[in-house]
Amino acid sequence: MKKMVVAARIASILAAVPCVSVLAACAASKPPVEPPAPEPIAMTPVAKPMAIAPPTPAPTTGIVFIASEILLACGISDRDAFFPFDSATLETQDVAPLNALATCFSSGPLKGRAMRLVGHADPRGPDDYNIALGLRRADSVERYLDHRGVQRRYVDTSSRGATDATGTDEAGWAKDRRVDVMLGS
Repeated sequence: MKKMVVAARIASILAAVPCVSVLAACAASKPPVEPPAPEPIAMTPVAKPMAIAPPTPAPTTGIVFIASEILLACGISDRDAFFPFDSATLETQDVAPLNALATCFSSGPLKGRAMRLVGHADPRGPDDYNIALGLRRADSVERYLDHRGVQRRYVDTSSRGATDATGTDEAGWAKDRRVDVMLGS
């Protein structure tokens, strides 16, 4: 029964092939039809819109917080490094404090000292996902510092996920998405 249905379908397809060929040949032999030229449109001057400053976007990134004793010992300003929402990728333009941190821990006053990196997330998402995201953020900072000369044996990473999150809107959630950098023991 199935063979008969398949054979009937193949036969109908083969029967349609010559018709398609004839139609294609007929279409190819006719000269192309030119579309009518569009009528000119009268242009009236439009008043220039007033210059309006674009709205300031809500923060969508999280911050790397460096403990004050590290900032002081390393001479680092309190400029922040950022993470995009739902990401553990550091943005290139925002790693200046991490470069200074790497120099301080690899060849500066805190050379040979241990460091703790604790990742955090905002409260949106399941607990296990937020713990994993916080750890990916801490590991991302660790990898960056390793490439800049800080030995991994001096760096401990962990995650608190959304445990310490306090944000209730985008601005607050941005502060929850961070990695805390502290002196280790």
